[in-house]
Amino acid sequence: MKTKLQKNSGKILTVVVSVFIIFLAYNLYHAPVEGLEEKFIYLLKTYGYIILFAWSMLEGEMGLIMAGLLSHTGDMNIYIAVFVAGLGGFAGDQVYFYIGRFNKAYVYKNFKGQRRKFALAHLLLQKYGWPIIFVQRYMYGMRTVIPISIGLTRYSGKTFAFINLISAWCWAAITIVPAWYFGEQILDVLHWIKEHWYLALPFAILIGGGILYYFNKVTKKKENIYNETNTF
Repeated sequence: MKTKLQKNSGKILTVVVSVFIIFLAYNLYHAPVEGLEEKFIYLLKTYGYIILFAWSMLEGEMGLIMAGLLSHTGDMNIYIAVFVAGLGGFAGDQVYFYIGRFNKAYVYKNFKGQRRKFALAHLLLQKYGWPIIFVQRYMYGMRTVIPISIGLTRYSGKTFAFINLISAWCWAAITIVPAWYFGEQILDVLHWIKEHWYLALPFAILIGGGILYYFNKVTKKKENIYNETNTF
């Protein structure tokens, strides 16, 4: 039987994101320090684990890297950071899963432009099974689609939750631990970029554009393998 929590999973995610943004904006404005950069650092040090959990629900690696750097400087505990980030990533994908499981009409209506990706996600699940759940966090353009598409199937919710939790903690550790270990070098690079941003900006644009181009090309190539009739 559907519970109200499951049926309203999409609304819950929207509320969480909205509250998170309002929380950040309010505390950023009232931070007792001068300068936007100092205010942001103060916010991370004061509400680090709360921000990390919410950020991880959206599966943003930048938040995990910041957690690794704060762990390096002693402002966060690396073990707690990995634990909290993993829980956040787990919670986010569980919400997406239940959107697919109990809000099919919403998915059909609002994800029409993603039909090829849903078809690809279903075929990948049929071909590779549970490992797709484990690696979906590293698949650009498919992070949201795969949990929702699995929810649309009869795949066991308990099995998905178990694999999702292990995957989320691995994802958190793989991202946070290197940032913590190489924290000094990363901070030196960031300091150099801050002082020489005019030199670093072209490289950042070039590298970022190259990464986006590569993943978009790979995703489109995979999608074109399958016929559009293989929809959900």
